[in-house]
Amino acid sequence: MTINKTETGAKIIFEIEGRVDTTTSSELQSILVPEVSNTDDMVLDCAKLIYISSAGLRVLLTVHKAMNKKGGKFSLTNVNEDILEIFEITGFSNILNIN
Repeated sequence: MTINKTETGAKIIFEIEGRVDTTTSSELQSILVPEVSNTDDMVLDCAKLIYISSAGLRVLLTVHKAMNKKGGKFSLTNVNEDILEIFEITGFSNILNIN
């Protein structure tokens, strides 16, 4: 998994490439969670995300809840059909902001 961070004004965009699973989800969490206090608008660009496990979904839910609690926005963009299917099957498509 590779994560690239871009800041555009108050918005932070993270581009994720590869797989988010039990071996990489802790790294994703250690990068995303601390940034919640630094922004009110966080975007996860999933264009190059090829797989996400339940461990990765848990990280997304954690960030989503933290951003909601502070009145911020957390959204996912460029979600491919395979990843979108995972979100739909798990019900995460009804929880997360997917653009």
